[in-house]
Amino acid sequence: MKKFVQLFIVALLSALLSVMLYRRLDGPRQVFWNEPDGGEARYAGVVDKLFDARLNSTFFSSSPTDFIAAAEVATPAVVNIRALLESGGGIWGGSTLTGSSGSGVIMSPDGYIVTNHHVVEHSRDIKVTLADKREYKAELVGSDPSTDIALLRIQEYDLPFMLFGNSDSVRVGEWVLAVGNPFNLESTVTAGIISAKGRNINILGGVTSIESFIQTDAAVNPGNSGGALVNSAGELIGINTAIITESGSYEGYSFAVPSNLVQKVIRDLREFGDVQRAFLGVNIEDLNSEMAREIGLPNADGVRVTRINMNSAAADAGLQSGDVILGLNNIQIRRSPELQEYIGRFRPGNQITVEYWRNGRRNVTSVLLKDKNNSTGQAIKVQGNELEKELGIAFRELNRDERRRMRIQGTLITSVRRGSPVYETNMQPGFIVTSVNGNRISTMAETIDCIRNAYNHVILDGYYEGEPDLYSYRFRKRK
Repeated sequence: MKKFVQLFIVALLSALLSVMLYRRLDGPRQVFWNEPDGGEARYAGVVDKLFDARLNSTFFSSSPTDFIAAAEVATPAVVNIRALLESGGGIWGGSTLTGSSGSGVIMSPDGYIVTNHHVVEHSRDIKVTLADKREYKAELVGSDPSTDIALLRIQEYDLPFMLFGNSDSVRVGEWVLAVGNPFNLESTVTAGIISAKGRNINILGGVTSIESFIQTDAAVNPGNSGGALVNSAGELIGINTAIITESGSYEGYSFAVPSNLVQKVIRDLREFGDVQRAFLGVNIEDLNSEMAREIGLPNADGVRVTRINMNSAAADAGLQSGDVILGLNNIQIRRSPELQEYIGRFRPGNQITVEYWRNGRRNVTSVLLKDKNNSTGQAIKVQGNELEKELGIAFRELNRDERRRMRIQGTLITSVRRGSPVYETNMQPGFIVTSVNGNRISTMAETIDCIRNAYNHVILDGYYEGEPDLYSYRFRKRK
C-alpha cells in the first residue's frame, strides 16, 4: 500500500512538470475580442480582471436620483399666489387693474411665505392658495427689488414648510426639482440638473441689484416664479425667478435666487421691514487671461477693483484700485456676481476678511462693512413709539391671539397723548389701524413709514375690537 502511494505522488509531480514545460515552450495564448467599429483588440484576461474588480467594488449608480421623497416634502409647502395689480394708463387717464399669478414657498409654520418681488409688485390684493385648496388673503411684509424677493404672511398656523439647504454646496451636475404652479397647473414638479452657478443675466436692473443665479435645465414656465428649487434631500436651495426665452415659455434654461441670499433678505424683511444692505464700496470687473498674465496670477479667477469710493469700507481697509479680490472669509471668488451675492448676505457693521492680490503676492485684510451712506450702523428695529413725540401716539403689533380672534391685519394704538394732534380727533387707545391714507398696512414699520411719508394730512382707517363699523380719523401733521 505504501509503495502504491509513492508511485501516485511521483506520477502526479511528473504530470505537473510536463504541463509547465509545455506552457513555457508554447508561449501565452492571446484571445481577441472583435470590435465592429475597428477598435483595438483587447485581451480577454484584462477584461475579466476589470469585470471582477467592478463586482468587488462599491460605486454610485448612474441612474437619476429618486425624487419621490423630495417631492413629498416640497409639494405641500409650495403655494399658488394670485395678485391684483394696479397700474396707470387707464382709458380715462386713471389706473387699471390686472392680475398676476405665481408661486410661493412657506418658510415657517406660522404663515411666512417667500416669493418673487415681481409677482406681487404694485399689488392691491394678494390671495394665497395652499396645496390642500385652502385660500387666504396675504399681507405683504416687505419686498426687495434688488434681489427680486418678497415676504408675505397669512394668518394660519401649523402649516407645512420647507427647510433651507446650503446653496454654496450645490454642484454643477447635481439633480434638482423645480416645484410650482406653471400655467395655473397646481403643484407641478419637474426635474433637471444644475447647469451653472453665479449667472448674471441682467434682468433686474439698477446698480445695486444682485444677480448670481443658479442655472438649471429643470422646466420652469410662467407661474413658476417664486416657487421652489429643491435638492434630492428635499431642501430649498433656490427660489425660481426667471427664464431665458423668445417664445415666452421654457426653452431650456431657468434661473433661481440662491437660498443663502434668500435667507438673509427675508430675515431682514421680517425684522426691519426693509433689507439691511452692506456695501464694500468698490467698482469691479471680471479678470481675463491677459490681465491675469500681466499681474502674475496663474488663472483669471478673481475680481479686479477698478475704483475705491471715498470713506467706503474698502477705503478704510486699505484696498486700492488695481487689487484683485480672490476670496472672502476663505471662500474663493471667481466672478463679479459671486462677490456681489456674498457681500449681499451681510449687514452694515459686519466684519469680513478679504484675500486680494497686489504686486505679485497674496494679502489678507479685515473689512468692516458699511451701508450705502458709508455708515456701519444697522437700522433700529421698530419699537412703536417713534411717532409719540411728533404726533402723540404709540403702536404695537397685534399678538397671535388678537389676529386669530378678530381676523384682522393692522397695528394697535396703545396710547394717545393729551393735547397732541391725534388726541384732537377723539381717537382712543385700542384702535386698530388697518390703512393709512388708503394704503393697507399690517406691521408697525409699514404704519410708521406711511405716516412719515404723508405730505400733510393723515387719514387712519380701522376698527375697535367688538365693533363692526369702520372708523376714520383725520389729522394734520405739524410742521
